[in-house]
Amino acid sequence: MKIITAIAAIIMFGVSIASTPVVADTSPELPGELFTKVERPQLYCLAKNIYFEARGDSLAGRYAVADVVLNRVKDIRYPNTICEVVYQGRQDSNGRMIRNRCQFSWYCDGKKDNTPNAEMWRQSQAIAYQIVVLGTFRGITEGATHYHATYVDPSWNKQMDDIGRIGAHLFFRAP
Repeated sequence: MKIITAIAAIIMFGVSIASTPVVADTSPELPGELFTKVERPQLYCLAKNIYFEARGDSLAGRYAVADVVLNRVKDIRYPNTICEVVYQGRQDSNGRMIRNRCQFSWYCDGKKDNTPNAEMWRQSQAIAYQIVVLGTFRGITEGATHYHATYVDPSWNKQMDDIGRIGAHLFFRAP
């Protein structure tokens, strides 16, 4: 847990521990869309998850949420692609997602999945690119496959190993 806290502090204060940039590029000359769903579908899915799960969180928190998705992709208990992990959930007999029965709550919350905050959407895309393509801060959650917001206490976390807190989320992995 001390390691995760130290890494989070390094990211939050913008100290580079790698040769890649620490912060998402938010320069005004970048377009609102760095890539599209068609061009890079896996990065797009990850960016959507970062945006909806952690757009109000610290930079470290957003990287941590992305890291959990990638940890699930590598874990045999979960689907094999980023999009399959992000959109995993229970379906009714007609194949429609059941409300509030998804791995990531935003996907089955009944709300539209628009990204109205262009700046946060661009940052989410940059983080998705940096963690997948460049490996920036990959491993920040020390193998966590689960997380939840600090203001909730779900029953499933009792059976998990507590990894620590980054930003507005607590991170866990199966023992």
